Amino acid sequence: MDQKELKALRRPFIKELFRKNKFNLFMTVLAAVLTAVAGLVVSWLIKEVADLIAGESQFGFRTLLIVACASFGLFALAWVIDRIYLTRFRAKAMQQYRAYVFDRLMEKGIQAFSGENSSLYLSALSNDVNTIENDFLARLQNTVVIAVSFVGAFGLMIFYSPLLTLIAIGFSLLPIIVSVALGNKAAKAEKDVSDQKERYTGMLKDALTGFAVIKSFKAEDSITRLHAESNESVADASKKRTGVNVNVNYASGIAGAILQFGVFFVAAAMAISGKGVTPGTAIVFVQLLNYVLGPIETFPAFFAGIKSSFALIEKLAAALHQNVPNEGESIEPKLTKGISIRDLSFAYEEGKTVLKDVDMELPAGGCYALVGGSGSGKSTILNLLMASSKDYNGEILYDDRELRTVSPGSLYDLVSIIQQNVFVFNSTIRDNITMFSAFPKEEVDRAVRLSGLSKLIKEKGEEYLCGENGSGLSGGERQRISIARALLRKTPVLFIDEATAALDAETTFEVLDAILKLDGYTRVIVTHDLDENILRRCTGLFTLKNGVVAEQGAFDELMAEKGYFYSLFTVSQR
Repeated sequence: MDQKELKALRRPFIKELFRKNKFNLFMTVLAAVLTAVAGLVVSWLIKEVADLIAGESQFGFRTLLIVACASFGLFALAWVIDRIYLTRFRAKAMQQYRAYVFDRLMEKGIQAFSGENSSLYLSALSNDVNTIENDFLARLQNTVVIAVSFVGAFGLMIFYSPLLTLIAIGFSLLPIIVSVALGNKAAKAEKDVSDQKERYTGMLKDALTGFAVIKSFKAEDSITRLHAESNESVADASKKRTGVNVNVNYASGIAGAILQFGVFFVAAAMAISGKGVTPGTAIVFVQLLNYVLGPIETFPAFFAGIKSSFALIEKLAAALHQNVPNEGESIEPKLTKGISIRDLSFAYEEGKTVLKDVDMELPAGGCYALVGGSGSGKSTILNLLMASSKDYNGEILYDDRELRTVSPGSLYDLVSIIQQNVFVFNSTIRDNITMFSAFPKEEVDRAVRLSGLSKLIKEKGEEYLCGENGSGLSGGERQRISIARALLRKTPVLFIDEATAALDAETTFEVLDAILKLDGYTRVIVTHDLDENILRRCTGLFTLKNGVVAEQGAFDELMAEKGYFYSLFTVSQR
C-alpha cells in the first residue's frame, strides 16, 4: 500500500478527532491567541521600561503599569477559557476516536482474527491513543501560541530594526537545519516503540490465555524467558527513543543559544556604536527571539510527534481496512429449499488445497453431520458457509442464492454458529444469553428451556455473574449458553463446530441431544464424537477425507458399505 493510499485511509480517523468538537477547539485556539498576545505585550513592556530607565521612552510609568495589568488580565482570561474548554476538547476527541476505531473493528468479517493479530488493536486502543493525545492533540494549542507569537514577534523585530532582524534570520538557519535533520529520526524511534509494545501486548495476552497450559507443562521458566526478551525489546526501543529525544532537545537548545547570544551581542554592538538601536531594543530582541526560537526549538519534537501519531493511525487504518466484507444484497432470514455446495474447492495458501470438488445437498429442516479426521476440511466448510472468504471456486447456494452476492449482515440473520470455544462475558447469565439486547421474557424462557439451562437458572439465578470468560461455569454450561444465544436469535440455520470437543461423554450427549431435538431448524454439525445414538438421528452424514467427500448417506447405509466411515466408527469404539 503506497503513501497516497495510507493518507486516504488516515483522513477519516483524523477527522473523527474534531467531529462535533469544533467549538471546543475554537475556544482553545482563542485561549492560545490571548496567551500569545499577552506575551507579546509583556515583551513590548520590557523594551519600554528599559528605555524609560534610559530616558528614551515616550510612555510614562503609569501608562506602562496600566498596560502591564491589562496583559495579566489577558493571561487570566486565557487560563479560565483553557480550564473549561481544553479539557473538553481533548476528552471528546479521544472518546470519538476510540469509538470510531471500535465501530470500524466491528465491521470486520466474522473470521477476521483467524489470520490477524488482535494485539495490534489492543495496543492501538491502549498505548497508541496515549501517544496520539500527548504528541498530537496536546501540542495543537501550543503550536497556535507559538505560531501567533512567532508572527507577532517577527513583526515587532522588523519594526524595531530591519537590519538586526535580517541578522537574526541568518543565525536562525542553524536551528532549522538541526530540526529537519533530527525530526525523522524521532518519528522512526516512536514507531519502533509502538511496534515493540504491540509485540509485548501479544506475548502477555498469550501467557495469560494459556496460563493453564504453562503450569501443566511446567513451562514457567521458558515463558518467563520469553517475557524477559520481549520486555527487554520494549526497554531497548524506549531507550533509543529517549536517546533520540535527548539529542533533539540538546541540539535544538544549543543551536537556539547560539542564535540568541549571537543576536544579542550584535545588538549590543549596534547600540554602543549608535546605529539606531536603543538599550531597550537590544533587550527586547533577546526577549522576542524566544518567540522566534519557539517554533525552531519545538519543531523537531512537534514534527516527530505528528509523524509518529500519523504513522500509528496509518498502521491501524491499514489493518482495519483488511477483512471487511463487501456489501451484497439482502436475503430473507428463512431457508425454504436448503443449502447446496457444488464443486467447492478452497485453499488458504496457493498450492495448498484444503477442499477439492466438494458436493453437498442439505435440504432445509434436516440435521447433517460432517465427520472425518483432523484436517479433513470439516471446519473449513462451516467457515465458508459463514462467509469467511469469497476466494473459493465453485458455488455455495442458500435457496439458489450464491453466497458471494449476499450481504454478511443478512446472512447472519439467517445463520448462527455454535463453536467449541464459547466466549462468555463477565456479566450475568441473562446478559450472556441475550448478548445485552432486550428480548421478551417468554422468548428468553423458551431459549433457556430448549438449551437445557433451566437447572442452572434455578440453582444460580439469571443475575449470576459468570466470571471472566465464564470462569464461574462448567464447560457444558457455557455450551448451553451458546446454544441459547443461537435459539434466541431464531435463525433457521444452526452450525455446530466441534461444540462438544472439550466436554465429557455425558455432557456431550446432553448438548447434542438438545440440538437434535430442535425441530424446524436446519442443523449442520461438525463433530469428532462418533456416538451411534446421535449419528442415527441425523438426516445425513458426510465423511470427509483429505478435503474431499469420501462417503455420504445415513448411518446404517455407511456402516453397511464398510468403507472409510465404518473404519472411523469402529476405531472410535475401542
